[in-house]
Amino acid sequence: MTADARPEIYTTRVGEDGTAGRIVFLHGLFGQGKNFTTIAKALQPDFASLLVDLPNHGRSQWAEQVDFEQMADAVAAEVRRDFAPEGRVHLVGHSMGGKVAMAVALRHPDLIDRLVVVDISPVESSDMSEFRHLLGALATLDLDDLPSRTEADARLTELIPSRTVRGFLLQNLRSVDDGWRWQANLDVLLRDLPRIGGYAPEGDPFVRPVLWIAGERSPYVKPEHRPTMEAIFPRTMLLTIKGAGHWVHSEKQEAFVSALRTFLTAADRD
Repeated sequence: MTADARPEIYTTRVGEDGTAGRIVFLHGLFGQGKNFTTIAKALQPDFASLLVDLPNHGRSQWAEQVDFEQMADAVAAEVRRDFAPEGRVHLVGHSMGGKVAMAVALRHPDLIDRLVVVDISPVESSDMSEFRHLLGALATLDLDDLPSRTEADARLTELIPSRTVRGFLLQNLRSVDDGWRWQANLDVLLRDLPRIGGYAPEGDPFVRPVLWIAGERSPYVKPEHRPTMEAIFPRTMLLTIKGAGHWVHSEKQEAFVSALRTFLTAADRD
């Protein structure tokens, strides 16, 4: 599929008729909707899920720049179009997808029942050095001189020692007729890292329940961020998952699924 032939928002459904509701999952930087497949399957049959590829990622369209408001509006339009044309959904977003999810809730509050923000805060992230290093490492690969995915992994080993992280990133490498290409828009994502890190959601307070999940070993949710989070999302409950880093949902799947299920099925007291 060429970039021009991609849909604006590519989605995958997991489950058809969730008896307890519907969930939309938004991935983080250089991720894809399919990153949440295992989580979505674990929540069946209670919940039907929609796994979203955000713009410039996966099978969705590429854009000239990263724009959170445009992404939020595109996600809302896609959810209303088919997945939940007449009802609310639960929205789960990790990292960059967490900021998109916050923007969706603030711009389209009528669409969201409960919001789950995973390991990101509604503030500017001044230190994007980890992501700049990872994306910069990928940019060192000469795709015109790459014989295989195995060789790509080998060439990245020194720059990205973690096999798990390399495997996650290399999911974006796709074989095409004339060689290899990045499925995500690497050039734009690398160029717009300051825009990604610098985005801070704004709007009238979202008054529905919010679960804010942090990884114990991650630097992206700090005590000083809590007043800002609670000013915009006054019904926020913070949950820190022990032993987890930034990729909470993959590092601690069982605890993550349990937290989602408990939060999304709890009675609304207000």
